[in-house]
Amino acid sequence: MNKQQNILIIGAGLCGSLLALRLGQRGYNVVVYEMRPDLRKVDISAGRSINLAFSDRGNKAMKLVGLENIVKELCIPMNGRMIHDKKGNTHLSNYSGRDHEYINSVSRGELNALLLNEAEKHKNVTIHFNKKCKSVNFEQTTALFKDYDTKTEFIEDADAIIATDGAGSAMRKSYYLGKKFLFSFSQEYLTHGYKELSILPKENGDYKTYKNALHIWPRGDFMLIALPNLDGSFTVTLFLSFDEGKYNFNNLTNEESVLEFFKKEFPDALALMPNLLEDFFENPTAPLGTVKCAPWHYKGNTLLMGDAAHAIVPFYGQGMNASFEDVIEFDKALDKNLKNWEAVFKTYEFNRKKDTDAIADLAIDNFHEMKDHVANPIFQEKRKLEMALEKTYPKEYSSKYSLVTFNEHISYRKAMLIGRAQDKAILNLLSDGKISLNDDLKLVLNKVQKETEAILEDDRIAGLHQS
Repeated sequence: MNKQQNILIIGAGLCGSLLALRLGQRGYNVVVYEMRPDLRKVDISAGRSINLAFSDRGNKAMKLVGLENIVKELCIPMNGRMIHDKKGNTHLSNYSGRDHEYINSVSRGELNALLLNEAEKHKNVTIHFNKKCKSVNFEQTTALFKDYDTKTEFIEDADAIIATDGAGSAMRKSYYLGKKFLFSFSQEYLTHGYKELSILPKENGDYKTYKNALHIWPRGDFMLIALPNLDGSFTVTLFLSFDEGKYNFNNLTNEESVLEFFKKEFPDALALMPNLLEDFFENPTAPLGTVKCAPWHYKGNTLLMGDAAHAIVPFYGQGMNASFEDVIEFDKALDKNLKNWEAVFKTYEFNRKKDTDAIADLAIDNFHEMKDHVANPIFQEKRKLEMALEKTYPKEYSSKYSLVTFNEHISYRKAMLIGRAQDKAILNLLSDGKISLNDDLKLVLNKVQKETEAILEDDRIAGLHQS
C-alpha cells in the first residue's frame, strides 16, 4: 500500500499516541484529534486512574517503538500483592516464583506525555487538542469535529480512520446508530464502581508503606487497592457496590459514615490517609464496564482499536497492556503487505478479537479473586504451591497469572484456556487431599499436569476450545 496515505486517528490517549508514533515511524501521514486539552500543559486526571499496571505485553510494544529503556525509568517494580487483613496483618503474595517476573506501576500521564512527544518528533505526525469527535461517516471516511476553542464544527477526511477514543467511542456510537451494517454491541456493568483516593508521601518524601507491591485490602464484597507513585505517594482505589451491602457508594454520603466504614474495614489504611475525607468527597465515583463489539471495521474505511473496541474492567492490570498489544498486532498485519486497508483491518480483527474477548473475561474472574478469594485459605495454599512449582520448575510450570502477564508470546485466549484448567486441577487435587504443600514437588507437578490435560481434553470434546 502507498505509504503516503493519510491516516486520521481519533483520540490521543495511550493507545492513540502509541499508534500515531508507530504509523509515523512507518512513514504514513498521521493526523490525531483529541477532545481533551494537552495533558503536557494542564492536569486532566480528574479522578481517572493516575497510575497503571505495566507488564510484559505493554513492554513488548515499547520495544517495537524503541522506548523500552526510557519507559523503565518511569516504572516502580511491584513483586507481588501485599494482602492486608482487618487486624492490620500483612503478607506478600508474589506474582511469580521466578525472581525476574514482576509488574510495574507507571504514571498514566507521564507515559502518555512521552508517547505524544515521540510521535510529534515525526514531521508526518500532527496532533490537535480540544477537538471533540461528534460522529463518523464511515461510508465517506469522514469525521465531524467540534473545536472547543473556536466553538466551530468542521469535517476531516482521510484514506482511513482509526478510532482509539476509549470506552465512550464516538465512532462505535456511529456504527451502532448508523444501522448500515450488522453491528453487534454489548456493554455490561459490574454492580460495583470505583473511587480514586491517595496516600500522600511522608514529609521527607518517603513512602508510608512498603513500596514494591500492589497493596490489597480484600473484604469479600469490596476491596481497597494501592499502587506506588514515583513521588512517594500511592494511588488508592476503593471498589465498592453502588447500592448493596451495609456500606455502599449510595449511602456513604457524609463524613461520619465514611470514617466509620474505614475504621471498621481498613483501619491500617485509614491511619495513612489523613486526607481521606477530602479525596472521598472531591473525586467522582465511576462505573466499571466491559464493552464487546463486532465487527471492529467497516470495509477499508474505518477501524476501532483499544478500549473503543474492547473496554475491560481493570482487575487483571491488562487494559493498557492489551491496547498496546493491539498496536503490535496491527503492525504485524501491516507487515503482511496486503493489498488494501480492508484486507489489513480484516486480518487484524480476525487475529485479535478472540484474545480481547478472553482478557475481558479474565478481568472479571480476577475481580472476584482479588476482593474475596485471595483471603481464602485454600486459595492461599494454591498460590504457595504455584510459587513453589514456578521456582523449582521454572520451564515446566506457569500459573494462569504468569501465563497472562509474563508470557507475551502466548495469546490471551490460550493463556485463559490453559490457566483456567490448571486452576481447576489444583483446587480439585487440594480439596480431594491428593496433593499438599508438604508433598514432593515433582509428584505434585506430574499430578497437576495430568489433571490439567484431562480437563483440557474434556473441554475440547465439549467444544469449548473453538475460536
